[in-house]
Amino acid sequence: MKPRNGGGAKGPHHLGLPGGQLPSNGQEEPSGRPRPFSIPKAVVWEAWKKVRANRGAAGVDGQSISEFEVNLKGNLYKLWVRLCSGSYIPPAVLEVQIPKPGGEGSRRLGVPTVSDRVAQCAIASILEPLVEPYFHPDSFGYRPGRSALDAVGVCRRRCWKTDWLLDLDIHSFFDSIDHELLLRAVRHHCDEPHVLLYVERWLKAPVQQRNGVLAERDQGSPQGSSISPLLANLFLHYALDAWIAREFPGVRFERYCDDMVIHCVSENEARMLRVRIAERLGACGLQLNHEKTRIVYCKDANRMGSYEHEQFTFLGYTFRPRTAKNRYGVLFVTFTPAISSTAIKAIGHTIRRWRLHRRTGTTLEDLAEEINPLVRGWVIYYGRFYPTKVALLLRRINEYLVRWLRCKYKRLRGRPRRARELLAKIAKREPGLFAHWTAGALP
Repeated sequence: MKPRNGGGAKGPHHLGLPGGQLPSNGQEEPSGRPRPFSIPKAVVWEAWKKVRANRGAAGVDGQSISEFEVNLKGNLYKLWVRLCSGSYIPPAVLEVQIPKPGGEGSRRLGVPTVSDRVAQCAIASILEPLVEPYFHPDSFGYRPGRSALDAVGVCRRRCWKTDWLLDLDIHSFFDSIDHELLLRAVRHHCDEPHVLLYVERWLKAPVQQRNGVLAERDQGSPQGSSISPLLANLFLHYALDAWIAREFPGVRFERYCDDMVIHCVSENEARMLRVRIAERLGACGLQLNHEKTRIVYCKDANRMGSYEHEQFTFLGYTFRPRTAKNRYGVLFVTFTPAISSTAIKAIGHTIRRWRLHRRTGTTLEDLAEEINPLVRGWVIYYGRFYPTKVALLLRRINEYLVRWLRCKYKRLRGRPRRARELLAKIAKREPGLFAHWTAGALP
């Protein structure tokens, strides 16, 4: 008997697997046995494609993406059956410590297993259309059609219009989410029993610490899991976004997950909002980080006052007074973003770690093919605003390429000027060879 295909090779539930067959571990799908929950196979397949595209490390089971693909049919089928039957129990989340930007301690991330990431993506794809229409327009994080650069651009325009800003920091947000409040918000928008069941199970799934000990959780959502950004947005929508819109309808803000800035017309308004928001966060089980929450004065050529804080960092960009040219070529001072010093330090460390000058066994084309994807990402993100600073940073790559030429060719050793001239000729002949050359960082 041929395996059933659930709608044909191009049917609505087709998983897109080789041969157009239903992944069934070599067995025919049982018929006449109703399952409690109806989850289309296509949802699981689309979730798998997202997980595969994002890559990611192995979880507590040590299974990588490539190892999961070895028995892809069987793994997806087994996961789909368990999700539909209600028997899926999320495994423990692997705790990983990563350093915070600027060396300010470490951040705890939770790494689910590959199959658990697929399950989370599947359920998130069902929940997201139910909650997305209700989110505030000033919320930008992990939302379709919105990006961090959109948030930075809106923030820049509003900084030109308002003189003051409240740079908000929530203490250990992902570790402090109140489970009952979050589940109440999920129930408000969704009555699908399988969504409610699995969201609650993921919130309560234990964390495997570095020493192998399993720690139970009664609050928080692991930062790094596939469904956490959506749940975090839903929680902060009711904790802050909707509350600000209701209590202070004239106040504008930009929020990217738990990173938030609020624009104020005066210092007094900023101080008042800081107090009120601290009270609101406390009522929702969260805590304002008073040391990192700052009131900032947006100083420029038209706002010549002074204040303790005249700059802030938001989504990898530092906003501060900078020199710029207007449309007539006249220099003036404006309050605008550019790549932050923390991002510059991280990129510089990555460039040094490449050790390009030591790789004389390769060609320039090989080096370009390897580093261009990452460099192109830096250019696209950090080059959107004040790109000259990014171009200046990426010129460091040229110095390593000059050293590479001097190490590779004997005639250039001890002749740095000739090596620079040769690299400049190559850049003129092939300006698109390296991504940073196309961004203006020419040798």
